[in-house]
Amino acid sequence: MRRITIDTGRCSGHGRCYTLAPDVFDPDDEGFPVLLAETVTGDSPHLRDVQAAVDGCPERAISMEAEA
Repeated sequence: MRRITIDTGRCSGHGRCYTLAPDVFDPDDEGFPVLLAETVTGDSPHLRDVQAAVDGCPERAISMEAEA
């Protein structure tokens, strides 16, 4: 299982995350992302989308870490 986090201090609200992974990220009223799921499993169909959001974030505000 992998934990998804958003560093709200780094996020500028570009919106790439909820464009790339709409089942995991959603915009709030100001256009900043909120998590719809805090974890994703290795066999989840959303794993690739979340990784694309991590890689595509221009502020590097999203991370995905393996849980122990």
